[in-house]
Amino acid sequence: EDQAESVLCVKPAVLVYRLPPRASSRGYRAAEWQLDQPAWSGRMRITAKGKIAFIKLEDKSSGELFAQAPVEQFPGIAVESVTDSSRYFVIRIEDGNGRRAFIGVGFVDRGDAFDFNVALQDHFKWVKQQSELAKQAENPEQGPKLDLRFKEGETIKLNIANMKKKEGAAGNPRPRPAGPGGLSLLPPPPSGKSAPVCPSGGWPTPAQLPGTPITDSDLSWPQPAAAPSTAAAADAWGDFAKASGSSSSQAQANTGWVQF
Repeated sequence: EDQAESVLCVKPAVLVYRLPPRASSRGYRAAEWQLDQPAWSGRMRITAKGKIAFIKLEDKSSGELFAQAPVEQFPGIAVESVTDSSRYFVIRIEDGNGRRAFIGVGFVDRGDAFDFNVALQDHFKWVKQQSELAKQAENPEQGPKLDLRFKEGETIKLNIANMKKKEGAAGNPRPRPAGPGGLSLLPPPPSGKSAPVCPSGGWPTPAQLPGTPITDSDLSWPQPAAAPSTAAAADAWGDFAKASGSSSSQAQANTGWVQF
C-alpha cells in the first residue's frame, strides 16, 4: 500500500464490447462481437504499483473509473489476444469485491494496440529482472561464474613474427655513441689499447704507429712567430700608443710583466 503508482501508458480512444458465450475452447474471435456497436468508449490508462499492472478504463471528460483489470502476469489469463485481429483483446475486470467478468476491448489505431502490448511486456520484463537480482543478493554463490579454464584439446597460438629483437642481438648492431658535434666515435680496439691521436686530425703516419721509434725529423716542432717591428706597431696603434706609453711602462714595472 505504501508503494507509489506509476503510469505506463495512456490511450485516449478505446472501445469496449460485450462478449458472447464461448462455443468452444478454441479462443476468442473479434468478428463475433458486433464491432459496429461498442457497449462503451473512453480512454485507457495503464498503471503499475509494485509488481502488479492495472488496466483502467476511464471516462474521457471526468476521468471516472468505468472498470479495472489487475494484471499479475503477461501473457496470462488477465489479458488475452483474439485469434483474428491484432487490435482487439479480452481482459478480465474486477470490482474489488471478488466479482470478475470478461470484456472485449479494441483500438481504432493499430499503433495504439502495439503500444498497449509493449507497455505490459516492458513492465513484466522489469519485474523478472528485479526478482533475479533479489535472488542473487540472497545467494551470491549460486550466481553464474566465469570459467576461464582451457577446455580439453583447446590450444593457444602466439604470433611472434613481429616482435622486436633485443638490442645487441645478431643482425642488429648497437648504435655508435655520438661525439661532440654529432660525429660518430669509433669503438675502442679489442686489445684495450687506445688508438693513437693525430695532432693534425688526419691519419697517423708510420712513425706515429705504436712500436715505431720517433726521431727528431718525424716531429714538427712549433716555430716562434716573428715579433712585429717597432715602426709597424707604431703605425698600428697610432697616437694611442704615444699617449699611453709612459703609463704602460710604469704598469709593466709594477706588475712584473716584460715587454717584448
